[in-house]
Amino acid sequence: MEPAGYLKARDERAGQAQPFWDWRFASGFASGMSRVGREAKRAGQVTVELLLVLPVFMLILFFIMEIGSLAYQTILVHHCAYELARIGSLVAGPRVGQNGGPDGGGNEWSKMDELRQEMLPSAVLKSEREDTLPDRQSPDHRNQDLKVTLTYPAKLVFPGSNYFLSDIPREQHIKKITVTVLMPIEQPFFE
Repeated sequence: MEPAGYLKARDERAGQAQPFWDWRFASGFASGMSRVGREAKRAGQVTVELLLVLPVFMLILFFIMEIGSLAYQTILVHHCAYELARIGSLVAGPRVGQNGGPDGGGNEWSKMDELRQEMLPSAVLKSEREDTLPDRQSPDHRNQDLKVTLTYPAKLVFPGSNYFLSDIPREQHIKKITVTVLMPIEQPFFE
C-alpha cells in the first residue's frame, strides 16, 4: 500500500479528481454525513424550542398591547366625563332651595345626553346633584356639585388577553370602565 502523502501528490500532479472508491473520500463523506445529521438534529431542537416559547411570548405581547388599548380608552372616557360634567355645570341653574330661590335648573341632562351621543354613543350616563358643605361665610347659602358617572363598555380585541382581562361573562370580551366626576354648580347668592 502506498503512503497517503504519495497518493495526494500523485493526484495533484496528474490534475485528476479523486475516484469515488478512494478511502479518503469515503471517510470524508461519512464525516460530512454525520455533520449533516448533527445539524439536522440541532435544527429540529431549535424548532421545538421555538414552538414551546412562541405561544408564551405572543400571550405576553398581546397582554401589553391590550393594556395599552385599555389605557387609551380609559383616558378617552375620563376626558369625556370631565367635559360632560363641565358642560352640565355651566348649563345647570339653581333649584328651589330652603331659602325660596327661583327654580331654573334641571336642563343640564338633555344637553349632557346630546353631547354624550356625539362623543361616546355606547356609554351610559348618570348625573345627580349633591349638596356640599355649607359656606362658612354664608351658612344659608347651599352649594351643589353635579356628580356625573359615565360607564363605557370597552371592547377587548387581542386574543388570549381579552379573556383574562374582561368582566364576567368573559365570552363577551368587554371591560366596563366607570368614571365619576364632581363639578361645582355655580349658583347666585339670593338675599
